[in-house]
Amino acid sequence: MLRTLRLLPHLIGIHVRTHMEYRSALVIGWIAQAVGYGGMYASIALIINRFENLGGWTWPQMALLLAFHLLAYAVGACISFVQFRDMEEKIRFGTFDAILVKPIGPWTFLAFSGLNIEYGGHIALAIGLMIWALLSLDLPWTPGLALYFAAAVASAAMLVAALMTMIGATALIWVRSRHLFAIFFGFWELARYPLNIFPAPLQILMITFAPLGFLAFIPCAVVLGKPVPILGDLAPAASLLIGPLFVILAAAHWRWCLRNYQGAGG
Repeated sequence: MLRTLRLLPHLIGIHVRTHMEYRSALVIGWIAQAVGYGGMYASIALIINRFENLGGWTWPQMALLLAFHLLAYAVGACISFVQFRDMEEKIRFGTFDAILVKPIGPWTFLAFSGLNIEYGGHIALAIGLMIWALLSLDLPWTPGLALYFAAAVASAAMLVAALMTMIGATALIWVRSRHLFAIFFGFWELARYPLNIFPAPLQILMITFAPLGFLAFIPCAVVLGKPVPILGDLAPAASLLIGPLFVILAAAHWRWCLRNYQGAGG
């Protein structure tokens, strides 16, 4: 374990230095991402300001939801999305087999040697929007609420990384798994809106089988004192436990797929 921890800064450093060779392209990418999301959020703001609220959520409350959604996603995806989206190619071309003989766990190598610093634009926009929303809402902060908020962001980020790990690991058995990312992002898009605006079957789906309701809506509803469909008073504890629970499930799924992986030759 200590040996692995000592290797992580070197893996991250190599990847970051590689990308910093093209600083202008990196910065332009950050700006483009921020502008793209900013334009989408502006359209949502215009609609809410026209109709006063969306499912009972005013614009500052929606801004907090959007910022939480983007921040948790970016933190979790920076160690999982690109790395595990490319599992298909690694398996089909046999490059994953080379990773298996490295003196470090394959998940650790994949996640940290490909740390995606391109999410800098997402994180900067999310933090800026979150600060504005929190100042506009003037919430009655207590040490407990602040600790819950930080822990909920971490739990949601863990949920994202775990789900993407599980999707990528599936390629070890099926070879093809990119279509599962399309399903993930379909629910991910829905997760940026209040869960209560959807019909009950979809609410249940986004709390159970596709638990992206925990990505932003549930923790933000808890912070804002809004009712949470289905979960009710269980929402605060559930939003903190969902991330660690899915990390455990993802680790088990990864190990099972790895044990049943037959190599590039089948």
